[in-house]
Amino acid sequence: MDSLDIRNDTSSADVDLCSSANLAYARPVLDKIADKWTILILTAVSTEPKRFNEIKRQLEITHKALSDALKRMERNGLVTRTVLPTTPIGVEYAITPLGLSLRAPFHALCAWALDNVAAMEQAEARYELAKKSV
Repeated sequence: MDSLDIRNDTSSADVDLCSSANLAYARPVLDKIADKWTILILTAVSTEPKRFNEIKRQLEITHKALSDALKRMERNGLVTRTVLPTTPIGVEYAITPLGLSLRAPFHALCAWALDNVAAMEQAEARYELAKKSV
């Protein structure tokens, strides 16, 4: 396992980007995209529009959680909601260009998660073992 020295691994441009002033400005936006469901929902609708129940089944999310998340994402300009002229009336959600612009950062985050599953599981196991031995 490689040790991480953030002082040597972080460029000054990254530090400037993540300064306290910038983070305070960016936090409201980060709060809107870094919640439990946004990444998963945007991934689900990234290739084609999907109906509410299709998203619900794919993500195994409760009706209320999905409804709340989709309303918030529509308000933030990440998805569009289209009422379909069907009987019964259907609703379809599609990703917007703004939502689509998150594809690269979300892909990078997903790749990081896949690359670090084992390391995080090992860290958790070490932590739990250390807690038990105290």
